[in-house]
This record gives sequence, structure tokens and C-alpha cells, in this order.
Amino acid sequence: MSQVLVNIRMDKEVKRGMDETCKELGLNMTTAINIFARKMSRERRIPFEVSIDPFYSKTNQARLEEAMRDLDEGKNIVSKTMEELEAKEIMNYEC
Repeated sequence: MSQVLVNIRMDKEVKRGMDETCKELGLNMTTAINIFARKMSRERRIPFEVSIDPFYSKTNQARLEEAMRDLDEGKNIVSKTMEELEAKEIMNYEC
């Protein structure tokens, strides 16, 4: 079977993460991409669900950034002892 060279661009951190995962699986990136390409060709679809993760929505990211700013500035911090948390948990079970 003749082969062709395929060049792709991806984010540096994505590549690093994929390299690490492939290594843990005993693969290299070429093998992993070939597995993906064969499965996609055979099934004639992307072989996994593609959806938007709400964690990365602009609204959620803005809330997280605001919470981080508050934390850095010492705002909205509530501290409880383990005893206080356990007492609260017990009260919730009794209700």
C-alpha cells in the first residue's frame, strides 16, 4: 500500500498532551491518527460525540475569572472548620 505524508497544525499543548497519552498507550501519534482515520473512513462519521462543553462557555469563564480575582483580593472567602462542616452535613441529613 503506498503512503502519503500528511502535515497538520495543532496547538503546542494539545500535541504535548496527545504525545503523553499515546506514550502511555504504547503508541505514537502517527499510529493514533491512523487508527482515527481508519475508523472514520470505515464508519463514515467522526467516531465520537462532538459537543460543546458548557464549562468553556464565555459566561462560565467570566464567572471563574471573577471568582479568581475575588480569591486573589481576599473577597468572598468563607472558612469553616472540619467540625463545622461535619455538623452542617449531619443537620442536612436530619432534615
